[in-house]
Amino acid sequence: MKTANKAQLRALLPARRKESHKGDFGRVLVVAGSRGMAGAAVLAARAALKAGAGLVTVACPETERRTIACALPEAMTFGAACAGGAFTPAAAAKIAAFARRKEIGVVLIGPGLGESPGARAFARKLLAALPGPAVVDADALNALAAGPRPLKLKVSPAVFTPHPGEAARLLGKKITDRRCAALALAKLTGGAVILKGAGTLVCLGGKIFKNYTGGPELAKGGSGDVLAGLCAGLLAQMGTARGFTPETALGAARLAAHLHGRCGGLAAKKFTSRCVLAGELLDFLPAAFRSLER
Repeated sequence: MKTANKAQLRALLPARRKESHKGDFGRVLVVAGSRGMAGAAVLAARAALKAGAGLVTVACPETERRTIACALPEAMTFGAACAGGAFTPAAAAKIAAFARRKEIGVVLIGPGLGESPGARAFARKLLAALPGPAVVDADALNALAAGPRPLKLKVSPAVFTPHPGEAARLLGKKITDRRCAALALAKLTGGAVILKGAGTLVCLGGKIFKNYTGGPELAKGGSGDVLAGLCAGLLAQMGTARGFTPETALGAARLAAHLHGRCGGLAAKKFTSRCVLAGELLDFLPAAFRSLER
């Protein structure tokens, strides 16, 4: 198991050339939200924007569209079929067609989708319709865990971001050895994995890295949505500049885990580890970037 130093992580940072325009920094589609969990979509999309993605669109249930648009004017929105405030399976084809038409670089799916049978069927249908790249998080992971085995995923390259409970559901057993679990998840999904928790692990194939930033301040609702958004925003930039490959997916995952934890540490110094809110983490992202760049 390796622990990356700052110089190695700095080399992964996407360049920001002076003559660039927004199209150079990638297009992200955040597929997220449901009634009562619109905030998850907002947190994830804001994180993708703050990470540097050029264009971010939130695909959400039509009933939640106004709420999300008002909370995040910098992102575009796309409403799709829903029932009870959650996506229906019929929305999957419409969103997949939108992603192709708009030449979306990275799809982030999962934050706040909900756990209804319709929402889970929607997530599985969309993942089957998307060729990738993707970041798969939260309720999309639970949808996969509840679906047929073996997993048949087309998304590639992809990053999967389970917490220990989601990892246990995906593997069908309790997590007793985090390193072995991360390796098993990478084999199961065929993508890069961020196994969250104390000492977050980032894995692809047989490569595994331990993240050294972050602490108990991150153990709060919404923190994972921010991490997923950071990962999607970084992958969009890295893939646009260098190509969407398993290695750029791994690099985006490593950078996102480091910056997320660094934001948590900086926020905890100001607010204490008890008082940090997920929405406050991004206020410290500029300082986290600067700490890598200098």
